[in-house]
Amino acid sequence: MKFAKLEGLGNDYLFTEDSPKNPSRAARLLCDRHYGVGADGLVLISKPHSPDADIQIRIFNPDGSEAEMCGNAIRCLGKYLYDRGKTEEQKLTVETIHAQIPTVLMVRDGRVYRVKADMGEPILQRAKIPMQCAPGEEENMVMNEKIYMDDHKTFEITAVSMGNPHAIIWVEDVDNFPVEKYGTIIENYSLFPNRVNVHFVQMVDEDHVKQRSWERGVGETLASGTGAAAAVVAGVLSGKIKRKSKVELPGGILEIYWSEKDNHVYMTGPCKDVFEGETSII
Repeated sequence: MKFAKLEGLGNDYLFTEDSPKNPSRAARLLCDRHYGVGADGLVLISKPHSPDADIQIRIFNPDGSEAEMCGNAIRCLGKYLYDRGKTEEQKLTVETIHAQIPTVLMVRDGRVYRVKADMGEPILQRAKIPMQCAPGEEENMVMNEKIYMDDHKTFEITAVSMGNPHAIIWVEDVDNFPVEKYGTIIENYSLFPNRVNVHFVQMVDEDHVKQRSWERGVGETLASGTGAAAAVVAGVLSGKIKRKSKVELPGGILEIYWSEKDNHVYMTGPCKDVFEGETSII
């Protein structure tokens, strides 16, 4: 199986056009950072089912689970295709198991250096995130809902789905926050039947936040595209930040814009090649 490794703000993925017999097993083996190549996910590229899309991807986490969406992987996909001459188009529609994602490739000296992706409308209804709910609560938004830790710590979460579920928690000092300790607990919290991506966010200014992300099936990552989008949505809903804000992640900055015109969230950020390789793991 031939593959290429690309990264967006340190969120790294392995891309292949080959078809491993067992994608979950391949992801577990290849994404391992000690015994494999090392990555935050394995991305399988194939022809789309829909005539309205240009390409299809499936995304597998290092634990073998399949992710519905990944903003950084979608940006890196654009670079993978264009820089290798697999497309000459600078506008592509990417088909995922969640939705079709329009992208705009920004090219300099014949190579893609940034990609803008239309992440679609945020999903705010409790049942669709999904979260457990009592009868009559299915359509409710989840804002500042308290969850309780075994060590008596209490957090307030705002929940948003960008095709995959996210819990946003506002903190005072994100750099020194124990992300690993609480991230894994909240990821598996009983309210979330499909687990959840957890983001700890600190407000810097009305158009600037700092964020650390604990991703479902991965652990802490240097960046999360859908997580950054969800954080801006949560910040706007709570009146903390503007609809056009920058999200500062350990791996760099993403620009997020939640449009009032069409209710879509747009994400813009960099993408880079790391290396190509070949493996007998199929």
